[in-house]
Amino acid sequence: MEITKEYEDGLKLMEELTTNAQQIQEQPYRIANGETSNIILTQPVHDFHLSTGTSGGQPKLIPVTVGTYNQRAVYYFTLLGSLMNKQFGFGDLDKTGKRLQLLFAKTRSETACGLKATTVLTNNNQSMFCQLLLGLIHRDEVVSVGSTFATVVLRAIKFLEQYYGELSSNIRKGRISDWVNDPGCRNIVTSIVKPNPKLADSIENLCGCKSWEGGILRKVWPKAKLVDAITTGVMSQYAETLEFYSGGLPLVSTGYICSEAICGINLVPLSKPFEIQFNAKPVDLVNVKPGHYYELLVTTYGERQNVILSIESDKISELDFLNEVNEAKTHLDPLGFILRWYTSHVDASSIPGHYVVFWELKAKEGNDNIVELDRTTMTECCSRMEESLDFIYRLYRKENAIAALEMKVLKQGSFEALMDDHVSQGASLSQYKGPSCIKSKEAIKILDSRVMA
Repeated sequence: MEITKEYEDGLKLMEELTTNAQQIQEQPYRIANGETSNIILTQPVHDFHLSTGTSGGQPKLIPVTVGTYNQRAVYYFTLLGSLMNKQFGFGDLDKTGKRLQLLFAKTRSETACGLKATTVLTNNNQSMFCQLLLGLIHRDEVVSVGSTFATVVLRAIKFLEQYYGELSSNIRKGRISDWVNDPGCRNIVTSIVKPNPKLADSIENLCGCKSWEGGILRKVWPKAKLVDAITTGVMSQYAETLEFYSGGLPLVSTGYICSEAICGINLVPLSKPFEIQFNAKPVDLVNVKPGHYYELLVTTYGERQNVILSIESDKISELDFLNEVNEAKTHLDPLGFILRWYTSHVDASSIPGHYVVFWELKAKEGNDNIVELDRTTMTECCSRMEESLDFIYRLYRKENAIAALEMKVLKQGSFEALMDDHVSQGASLSQYKGPSCIKSKEAIKILDSRVMA
C-alpha cells in the first residue's frame, strides 16, 4: 500500500484534533487548580457544576460564568413557565394549587483555587422524608408530582412504599420523627405539621392496598394533572414503570438536559415519551430540495447514533437496546412481574467477550420480594432479547467472535444501592441518570454482588 501525502496529512490532522480535545477536557481542572479563566473563557468562572459520572464513575467539572448561568435560567424557566401555563393553567399557583417537586441540596465543596464545586441538586433520606410528608399534608392541593428525572420519582415512590406507615403516624400525631434531626428540615416541617388523624387514616388505607398498579400517585394526590419528570433518552427505560404507578396521569418530559446543559424544551408536553423530538431527523442526500438550507453531517462508515454497547465491529444503539428489552419483557406478564430497572455492560474478561444485561423485577401485587423465578421463562426472555439483536451480532455469534448474551436477575433494591453509592461519593440523586450501559468497575461489582439468578 502506498502512503500518500494526503493520507499522512489526514493522520496528522486526526492527531491534532485528538490532542486539542484532550486539552479542552483538561482546562476546567487547570482553572480549578488555580490558573486563570481566560485559558478557555472570556468571562471569569463563578463556580463549577459537577456532572453525575453515572456511566464511567467519574464526575466532570463544568465551569459556570455569571452571564451564562443567568441567561440559561431566565430563558429556560421563562419559556417553560409560559408553556406549562398555556397547557395546564399553572400561571398562579395560589389559585391553581401546589406542585410537589422533589429537589435536594447540600453544602458545596471548594476546589484548590477556592471556587465552589457542587452538584446542581443532591439528596438525603431526611430531605426525602420531609418533602413527602409536606406533599401528603397538602395532598388535596397538589396539582403535579415530579422531579428532574424519572429515576428520582421512582425512588420517591419506593420510599413512600417503605415509609408510608411512619409518615401517616407523623401526620396523626402532628409530630415529626426523632431521626429527622437536620435543623433546616425539622424546623420547616415542625412549623407546618399538625395532628390530623383523618388524613393519616386516609393515606394509610390508600398505601396499604394489595397492589399499587392502577395509579398510587393519582390516588394519593387526586387533583394532580401530570407527572413532571424527564422520561426521554436514557430515562425512557423507566417510562413504563412510571406509568404503572401514575394511573393514567400524563408523563410530561419538559426538557432535554445532559451534563448540566439545557439543550431544548419540549414544545408538545403531552407527547408520549417515545414520540418527543428535540431535533429534526437527518435527510438523505437524495431527498434534499433546491432552495432549502441544510447542514452537512459527517460520520464514519461504521458509526451508529447513541452507541452504548460494542464488541469487535458490532454496535448496539440505545434505541435498539430499548426495543430489544421491550421484546424480551413480554414474557414477564404471565409471571405477574414488571421490569423495574435494567442496565448492561460489556464483559471482556474472557475471550470472546459478551454482553451482560442486568434486570431488577417487581411483583405487580403483594410483597416486592421475588422468592422464586420461573427459570424456563427467564431463559426465554434472554433468548428473545438475543434473537432481537441485528444481523451483524448474529453473524459474530455464528463465528464465535462474540459469546452468548448473559442475563442477570437482581435482588430487590439493587439499583437503589447503586444510586446510594453515587450519592455517597458526592453525586446528586436529582441528577442521577440510571445508565443503559455502565463502565464503572465499582458499579458492576455492586450489581454483581446482588445477583439472584
